[in-house]
Amino acid sequence: MNVAQLKAFCAGLPGAEGYEHGAPANILVYSVGGKRFAHFKTSAPERWRFSLKVAPERFLELTDVPGIRPARWLARHRWITIVDVAAFPGDQLRELVEWSWRRALDTLPRARREAILGASAAQRRKPPSPADATVLP
Repeated sequence: MNVAQLKAFCAGLPGAEGYEHGAPANILVYSVGGKRFAHFKTSAPERWRFSLKVAPERFLELTDVPGIRPARWLARHRWITIVDVAAFPGDQLRELVEWSWRRALDTLPRARREAILGASAAQRRKPPSPADATVLP
């Protein structure tokens, strides 16, 4: 999975929003309901390094993997930084991002969480338009 694919994956999660923080942070943030679940660094020398929150029991395991380290300023909250997303297994990366997204979603009030999940379910069940209907003889 490359940076563009990971950006599309993060943006495609239900209720996910992407926005950019300029200087001095220089990060592209992905959040759900205003709760951050992942971000990319957008300035040199750390351009496109990817950070996300992980489960406490996975933090030490993952930070022992070459190319993964505790995220600067956020490590105490169990955030990791993946230096090169292309070198990290795509399936495992998707699993970690989904966990982080779910964790952020779960911190929202129930009504807000249900509204986000309900809106995404409604988009998936969108009824066909009349132009899509077939005419039977």
